[in-house]
Amino acid sequence: MENKTSFDVIIVGGSYAGLSSAMALGRAFRNVLIIDSGKPCNAQTPHAHNIITHDGQTPAEISKNAKEQVLKYDTIQFHEALATDARKTDAGFEIITDSGQTFHARKLIFATGIKDVFPSINGFAESWGISALHCPYCHGYEVRNEILGVVGNGETGFQFSRLIHHWSKKLTLFTNGSSTLTAEQTQKLKAHNIEILEQEIASFAHHNGQLRELVFKDGTTRKVTAVFAHPEFEQHCKLPEKLGCALTEKGYIEIDDFHRTTVPGIYAAGDNTSLLRALPMAIAAGNKTGAIVNKELIEEDF
Repeated sequence: MENKTSFDVIIVGGSYAGLSSAMALGRAFRNVLIIDSGKPCNAQTPHAHNIITHDGQTPAEISKNAKEQVLKYDTIQFHEALATDARKTDAGFEIITDSGQTFHARKLIFATGIKDVFPSINGFAESWGISALHCPYCHGYEVRNEILGVVGNGETGFQFSRLIHHWSKKLTLFTNGSSTLTAEQTQKLKAHNIEILEQEIASFAHHNGQLRELVFKDGTTRKVTAVFAHPEFEQHCKLPEKLGCALTEKGYIEIDDFHRTTVPGIYAAGDNTSLLRALPMAIAAGNKTGAIVNKELIEEDF
């Protein structure tokens, strides 16, 4: 990378939302720096689906092709590093990386995603993205009509079970402890032949991430092909909070309809802002954010 330290826009996070933002900005002749540490949350996922023209490709293939296309725009640069610090300046912002470099920009876009916090179940992390799944639109078709499970409880477990039931009628809700479902929710699930098991889960028995069965703490087992779950999460990058960006009650970066955070000049796009966690959603959000940032730069200068 050439010794350039000042940019119109710095994008922290070089996955789908970040690259999409960069393309929109590069096509508007903006000087852009993408900073990325190379640790995508879907690194284990074997195939991406429900993304038109890329259905069935690996996430790594899609990301590689996107990066090659984005970097053809000569005003875009890519810096492989971890953004470790950030400050507000009179001219905008500065970002410091773990490589010891400091970069400056008028605007910041955080496309940093979220970090999954897995339950303390042996084998869950190894199965995540392979047979422990988060989204039926991304992965449900491939396990249609198989023996499926939902790991969840209460309102989340109920709503997720209703959704997954559309893909397979051979469905069990694993509450992983005493059920917190209401009597009405319990009755409705049972009326649709969705079994509810309350045993605590000890481990996911799997082979290279492909589930064979759930093993419970009481020694019993249950055969499953895949389970769907919504694990806890945290922001992958803490810099937006350090700069004063507010989070929602659920822990996402708070943005308006134009992807502006609560701090002027800072924008966010992708999984760090939304429950809708899928590649096409991130790509669309990034493209929109890039266009909005360019428009606001024009309004400031014209």
